[in-house]
Amino acid sequence: MGTVYRKQSVKPLPPNAEIVTRNGQRFARWKAKGKTRTAPLNDAGKVIVESGTYTAKIKRKEYATGCRTEVAARKVLADLERRHELVKVGLMSPEESSAADHLATPTQTHLGDYLRSLEAAGVNGEHHKNVKRHLNRIIDGCGFSSLSDLERVKLVNWLDDENMGARTRNMHLAAAVAFCNWLAHPDRKRLMGNPFAKVTKADEQAGKRRQRRSMTEDELSRLLKAAQKRPLLDALTIRRGSNKGKLLADVTETERKRLDRLGRERALIYKALVLTGLRQNELASLTVGQLDLDAGFAQLNPGDEKNREGNKIALRADLVGDLRAWVAGRLPEDKAFRVPQKLVKVLNLDLKAAGIPKRDPRGRTLDVHSLRHSFSTLLSAGGVAPRVAQAAMRHSTIDLTMNVYTDPALLAVKDALDVLPVLNLDAPLDAPKTAHACSKQPIRDKMANMKKASIRDAKEKPFNAKRSPQRGCNERLRMETSGLEPPTPGLQSRCSPN
Repeated sequence: MGTVYRKQSVKPLPPNAEIVTRNGQRFARWKAKGKTRTAPLNDAGKVIVESGTYTAKIKRKEYATGCRTEVAARKVLADLERRHELVKVGLMSPEESSAADHLATPTQTHLGDYLRSLEAAGVNGEHHKNVKRHLNRIIDGCGFSSLSDLERVKLVNWLDDENMGARTRNMHLAAAVAFCNWLAHPDRKRLMGNPFAKVTKADEQAGKRRQRRSMTEDELSRLLKAAQKRPLLDALTIRRGSNKGKLLADVTETERKRLDRLGRERALIYKALVLTGLRQNELASLTVGQLDLDAGFAQLNPGDEKNREGNKIALRADLVGDLRAWVAGRLPEDKAFRVPQKLVKVLNLDLKAAGIPKRDPRGRTLDVHSLRHSFSTLLSAGGVAPRVAQAAMRHSTIDLTMNVYTDPALLAVKDALDVLPVLNLDAPLDAPKTAHACSKQPIRDKMANMKKASIRDAKEKPFNAKRSPQRGCNERLRMETSGLEPPTPGLQSRCSPN
C-alpha cells in the first residue's frame, strides 16, 4: 500500500571535487569540514544528495518519518496504513487522522507558524513579544516538546508551582488557550480540541499583589515641579567630598539649557498622561503630525492603541498651549516626546524628589499607569457623568471605569451625604421640613433651577396645535425631566396624544 524511501536532491559540483568512476558509475569526491565526502553524479554532472531520514508515501501523500533507519521508517509506515484503514471503515474521522499527523512534530515548529500568523494579522508588536515569551516559558517549564505532550494537568501544576500573581497567571493561560485554539482551527486541524479550554482563571481582584492608587491634585502639582527641576539639580549636586550634597558642581550654560529642556519634557509627559488618560506606549507613539492643536485633539493610529480603534483624544486648552510651544519648529514625522522605555524608574526618582511616598499606608503603589487612574478619579471627583468618563477612558464597559480606575478614597462621599433630607426623630409629623445645617444642597438647587427655567420657557413658547400630537407629548416629557435625565425613548410609543 505504501513505501519508504530517502528523498534525493541535486546540487552543483563543489569547486574542489574530484570525479572518479566505480563500476561504470561516476562519483564526486571532495573534502568538507575535514571529512571526505563521496556522492554519485547524474547525467548533467551535478551531485546527487540523499536525505538523512526516510519519507513514507501512501496514496501520493508524503509523510516525514524522521527515522534514519529503514526498519524504524517501516514501523511508522505501518501506523500510517493502519490509520488509513480506520478512516476507510469509519472508525476514525479524517480530522482525527489529520491531527495525528502533527502530534510528533516539535511544538516549537508549530509555535513558529503561530507567531508568523500573528505577525501577518497585524498584531501589535508588544503583544507579539509577550505571547512569544509566555508560550516559550510554558513549553520549557511543562516539557511540551511535541503536541502529544500537551496535557491540562501539566499546565495547571506548572502554573501552581510558579507562584505567579493572578493577573500574570491569567496572561500565561490566555496565551496557551489562544495557541491551542489556533492549532485546533478547522482550517489547520493540528489538534482535535483544546486541552486547556476548561482551565479556570484566577480571581484577579482577590489575588492582586500590587494595587495602584490615584494621586491628589497637590501631589500632581508637586510631581510636575520636582520633575521639571530635578535634572538640573542632580547635575549641580556634589556627590562626594566635603561639599557632598551641595549645589556647587560646575555646569556649562549649554548643559543647563539642555537639562532645563529635559525637565520641561518630563513634566509635560506627566501632565499629558494625567490630562488625556493616554497609556505610556500610546503617548510615546504620537508624532507631531498627529497633533491637531487648532482643533484641540490628538489622533492615535489604530496599531498604536490598545483597542485598535484609532480614537481622537481631546486636549484641554492649557495642554494645547504647552504642546504648541513644545513642538514649534519640528517636523510632522518627529516624535512629540522622547518617552523613556523605563519611565517608571524616572518617575520613582521624581516622586522621591517631590516627597511623595511610593506606597501609601494601605500598601497601594504609584507607577506610570497610576496617572491614568488619576485621570479617571479626577473626572469622577469633578462631577463628570460616568458615561462621559467611560468615553474619555476609552473603556468597553462602565464597570471598568468606575470600579477599577476610580479611587473611591479621593471622592467626596461625605460631602455628598449633605444632600440627603434631615430625619429628626424628636420632631412631630406636622413639623416643617428643614435641611441639614451643613448642607448647601448644590445638586438639588441646580435641579430645581433648571426645572423652573424649563417651565418658564414653556410658558413663553406655548404648545403649537399644528404640531403632531406625538411631538407635543415628547416636548412635555423633555420639559418635565429637564436637568434630571434624558427622556426614555420607549415612552414615545406609549404616550397618549391627549
